Amino acid sequence: MKLTSIIVEDEETSRQILKNYLKKYCPNVTVLGEAENVEEALVLIRNNDLDLVFLDVEMPYGNAFDLLDKVGDINFETVFVTAYNHYAIDALNAHASYYLMKPISIDELIKAVDYVTEIKTKEEALQNQVLVPKTNTVNGKITIPQQNGFEVINTSDILYCKADDNYTEIYLNTNKKKVVSKTLKYFEDILKDSGFARVHKSHLVNVNEVVKYMKGKGGSVILSNGKEIMVSASKKSALLSYFK
Repeated sequence: MKLTSIIVEDEETSRQILKNYLKKYCPNVTVLGEAENVEEALVLIRNNDLDLVFLDVEMPYGNAFDLLDKVGDINFETVFVTAYNHYAIDALNAHASYYLMKPISIDELIKAVDYVTEIKTKEEALQNQVLVPKTNTVNGKITIPQQNGFEVINTSDILYCKADDNYTEIYLNTNKKKVVSKTLKYFEDILKDSGFARVHKSHLVNVNEVVKYMKGKGGSVILSNGKEIMVSASKKSALLSYFK
């Protein structure tokens, strides 16, 4: 399986070594770009469809965790590359796929890439099961994979969707919850024509289920089941446009 990646590392020598190792020992990885700091990395992440980011922890004007916070919805795997082992727990909490110590061991690098390849292969298999019927905009249905097949859900039955790392929790008006191995961005895209609004980096709501808006910098919405969801300031205008 081919993997698209970038290298985020402030030391040019370290970037070159990693890039050369990948080219020689991990030919399924394509390096689309390199970044020396958080801002450069953000540009690359936002402009490319990435499977994997090799990420140094300490950089000028911010560190790896600052970058991940700014990215928000993360739909790529992360391999931390650092000379400091005391970041291991923080990396684990940031859902890193692998933790490489400098100087980089070729064997460990291959293990890291193999591990990410396995994750992405499984994701792709699941993605092929999360089907959106061609008549989705007409019939208002999506399908959710199950162990023995798939379940068809009416989009009108969805109250809201909540991001949980690379998974999405779908809350229904039947008080049921479905967990799907897809990012919230995925559901934002397939539900954008069905009356759903992204109100926060972690929430997508069915606008038809909004019964009240509470003022504030971003404010919040109350859904028909009484659930209150915060609205980020950057999403406020788009949400209120539904009610003008």
